[in-house]
Amino acid sequence: MPIEITMPRLSDTMEKGTIIKWHVAEGDQVGAGDVLADVETDKATMEMQSFDDGTIQSLAVSEGQAVDVGTVVAVLLEEDESPGDAAPSTPVEPASTSDGKSSADSPAVAVGHQDMPASETPTPTASLSAAGHLRISPVARRLADAHGIDPTSLVGSGTSGRIVKRDILAAIGTGDETRSAVPPSATPSAPSAPPVPAAQPVSHPPAPVVSAAPIQATPVSTDEVAIPGALQSHQEAVSGMRQTIAQRLVESKQSIPHYQVSMTLDVEPLLSLRKSLNSQLAGTGSKISVNDLIVRACGLAMYANPLMNASWAGDSIIYHGDVNIGVAIALPPERGGGLVVATIRNVDRKSIRIISAETKALSEKARTRGLTVEEMSDATFTISNLGMFGIDNFTAIINPPNSAILAVGAALEKPIVRNGELTIGREMTVTLSNDHRVVDGATAAQYLVTLREFIENPAQILI
Repeated sequence: MPIEITMPRLSDTMEKGTIIKWHVAEGDQVGAGDVLADVETDKATMEMQSFDDGTIQSLAVSEGQAVDVGTVVAVLLEEDESPGDAAPSTPVEPASTSDGKSSADSPAVAVGHQDMPASETPTPTASLSAAGHLRISPVARRLADAHGIDPTSLVGSGTSGRIVKRDILAAIGTGDETRSAVPPSATPSAPSAPPVPAAQPVSHPPAPVVSAAPIQATPVSTDEVAIPGALQSHQEAVSGMRQTIAQRLVESKQSIPHYQVSMTLDVEPLLSLRKSLNSQLAGTGSKISVNDLIVRACGLAMYANPLMNASWAGDSIIYHGDVNIGVAIALPPERGGGLVVATIRNVDRKSIRIISAETKALSEKARTRGLTVEEMSDATFTISNLGMFGIDNFTAIINPPNSAILAVGAALEKPIVRNGELTIGREMTVTLSNDHRVVDGATAAQYLVTLREFIENPAQILI
């Protein structure tokens, strides 16, 4: 029997999935474990794998189409099967086209009917699958039941003789081919010209005097002028993941009592440490970023301030034993834009070099193939860094169930007072958004004091 590949449930809250990209085509040989497609869920873009060996007979869902979990998306033939056996026992409605019609009902796949003498007209024979089931689309079956049509008496014009909507419409006399054309006699004739009145003498008035006043030119509206490269109004549907991000951000702002505290840090020592580390790592392929150092410092600062590593649970507060830092990653427009949060686990137990490698790997995967649910789960604190864009300070929205998120600005060169003297240095402004149900103002302030100690004396984060 052909194997029906259905849309899998890739997360606990997934109800629909969208095939972002097929990695196989009809006729391809696949094996168990091969990646068939990239599927966008409500949480992430994930890989859909094959659990059997065989040949892809058909792809029932087109790229970009959202379908319910459990919907047949492809049919797989086993080694000893022929293409005629590939009709699924439960017929699958073909993917919808952009005009809302199914691909099986589209003229692009219609079988042309040739005029034949009555004596040569074949007796209608219903097309059956290898399992003995009638090949008929759900829409066609409903129409047949509603109009009392016996579908077994029809010859289907769909793929492999499948009975589709147009076959039922033709049988009940409402298809396009049954519409009567307007007879030539009914074609409206052109109105007859009115009779020409008899010629009468006409008195000609004297020729008008032409005024010498200048003729005014009609101004041209700027709306009529085509401007090269001008923006065009348009509307684009957002992805399921973008809809989920929007929904959760709204829920976060509406359900969590946000407040912010900010502090300016001297990052000259941190930048010096980074420069020294990268010089020692030259030629190894590793390169430490400022964000890698901040991730490590934030993780270590949790020990002195455990409420920053906690979550609100309604009637209790959950103190987490693992220090998992979520790093916000901006997605490119071709992947729908928006942000995802990759989780770096147990940053308090990892070296800066390992933190750097994991962050780079997750960032690259998020922007190309997409992260798994596991790679975005269990963060206990989040960092959002816009410093690389030159943003000096901003506020971020808390990522539930976290109780705080740190917004990191750019390290700016500016005049500063150091030891009573004016000099040039580099400073960075960080802003901590907090859930007031868990983190009080004094707790948030103390956390930033601890963080400043690690940033301005960065040798401590190497221990």
